[in-house]
Amino acid sequence: MKNDNSQEALEQQWAQLCLGMPCSFADYPFGPESTVFKVSGKDKSKAKMFGLLMNVRGELVLNLKCEPALADQQRSEHPEITPGYHMNKKHWNSIRAGLDPELLQELIEDSYDLVVDGMPRRDKEYIRLQDTIGQSVLD
Repeated sequence: MKNDNSQEALEQQWAQLCLGMPCSFADYPFGPESTVFKVSGKDKSKAKMFGLLMNVRGELVLNLKCEPALADQQRSEHPEITPGYHMNKKHWNSIRAGLDPELLQELIEDSYDLVVDGMPRRDKEYIRLQDTIGQSVLD
């Protein structure tokens, strides 16, 4: 099924939000149809996934990592949030179109933070340093 313009625009918007996180990059280990968003320290071969953008039966879906304690609450409060498609349902949510943009940004940041928090200290320090450098360039 071919993407329409609004779905392509939404896909670009979601990708920009994910790629706006420090030391993040897009990868395509499952082919060009699915974009995996990863974060890494100096060694990109040890990068960790914090998002997966894909088309599921013609619908755009963004999988994001989540706190297990919050997953059920988020799903019950927002029909656009469901258990992670093809992922561990305890740790991942699938996001569909229609979610408040500010909430989506928070969920992306939460997913990113959960992944970074699980990384070795040297990687966390590298990422923090790159973020600090990036922020000072913007100021």
